[in-house]
Amino acid sequence: MSQEEFAGIFPYLVTPIDQSGNLKEDVLRDLVNHLISKGVHGLTPLGSTGEGAYFAWEVKKKVIDVVVKAAKGHVPVIAGVNEMTTHGAVKQAIATERAGADGILAVLPTYFPLADIHVVEHFRAIARAVSCPVVLYTNPKFAKWDFTIPMLEELAEEPNIRYLKDASGNTGKLLSIANTLQDRIRIFSASAHVPVFVFMIGGVGWMAGPACLIPEQCVNLFNMAREKRWEEAFELQKTLWSLNVAFQNYSLAACVKAGLEMQGFPVGSPLPPQRQLDEEGKKIVSQILTNIGVL
Repeated sequence: MSQEEFAGIFPYLVTPIDQSGNLKEDVLRDLVNHLISKGVHGLTPLGSTGEGAYFAWEVKKKVIDVVVKAAKGHVPVIAGVNEMTTHGAVKQAIATERAGADGILAVLPTYFPLADIHVVEHFRAIARAVSCPVVLYTNPKFAKWDFTIPMLEELAEEPNIRYLKDASGNTGKLLSIANTLQDRIRIFSASAHVPVFVFMIGGVGWMAGPACLIPEQCVNLFNMAREKRWEEAFELQKTLWSLNVAFQNYSLAACVKAGLEMQGFPVGSPLPPQRQLDEEGKKIVSQILTNIGVL
């Protein structure tokens, strides 16, 4: 799978678990098959919606194995590596590539503040440890750092760092990145952005949890944008935006897991102590999915 092919709709997969926190492999396999049948362009396990920051490596490794085997090479798998230490992230990145992932989504959670140089060194070490493409991830709402354009220019010197998944919600910043780095760093939208606007400024796709619940609609949105059918795309985007709003008001994993349960996938609840979706939240998600036509 070449770097040029990382484009389109990549659902952030949930991690299905039972009440004891054990992975429900059959449910994950069914979800992968379902999403591929709906036309998604790739799969991203162990991202934010997949609770990548919460699981032990043993569970993460099982998730990667299940998704890679279920995908059967039909679509690329970009698996999340979410580790506070550079040493741990490098080890997991190497193991993730060996497990058959086509790419790495590199996430850096933090506790103590970091200088820009230390952030750059962390991602550079991950990239140099693997041969597959690396997608940089930034979410300044939850981390104590964010990429600056000079940091991205440094990281773009690594031949396999070719993509950025940005959850800042700052679309103006994305335009500045696109203008400065052009094809050296290709941009994926997050749920914090309006995806059709990201496509308009040259974004190559959307990596996010909503695609687990509305895959066909997300694929249609991307296809309209690729064909520059902007009026149709914007009308569809207006219909889908309510799900993004729900994600911003409630926990990502809780929203997607509750919605999937409503659609017949017994994925379970997020790991404690994460916030669970309350009854009011479930009603809101149910109504949104009903209005979109997937429930």
